[in-house]
Amino acid sequence: MTKHRKRIDNPGQQSLFDLILEHQANENPAPGSMDIDKPFREAVSLDLKECLHLSRYHVAAIMSELAGQDITKSMLDSWTAESKEQHRFPAIFVPAFCQATGGSRILKMLGNVSRRYVMDGPDALRADIRRDEELIREIQKRKAKKTVLLNAMENTGREN
Repeated sequence: MTKHRKRIDNPGQQSLFDLILEHQANENPAPGSMDIDKPFREAVSLDLKECLHLSRYHVAAIMSELAGQDITKSMLDSWTAESKEQHRFPAIFVPAFCQATGGSRILKMLGNVSRRYVMDGPDALRADIRRDEELIREIQKRKAKKTVLLNAMENTGREN
């Protein structure tokens, strides 16, 4: 019987490798490719929908407390409605929104558009650990080369 591995990623989500290749292929972004109004509104809406344990009223209240400014449910509604073209989600409220909803879609969407990668804490820590492991391997390789050189020098000195 074969083992079935449990998928923890979203099958529709691009891999990090695919994103890097895509960004390298598009060195010069096309005009208008950074018009993020619709995707930003969608990201905010999806994070609000997935925050099932809180209503928009509660999200607005938490954001108000965190940001130290009044934020209302109607403001959240305006920021997500495509028909409200003049209403934009202020960037100064992004951290409070992410904290209130527990979502990070808007950060990841902004990162993708600006060719940056946003990772959740555990993933960032895993990447940092991997970088440390690579550094350790590199140091071990340098140490091994120096050891070989030292042994060769010592053996040459004994032969004379």
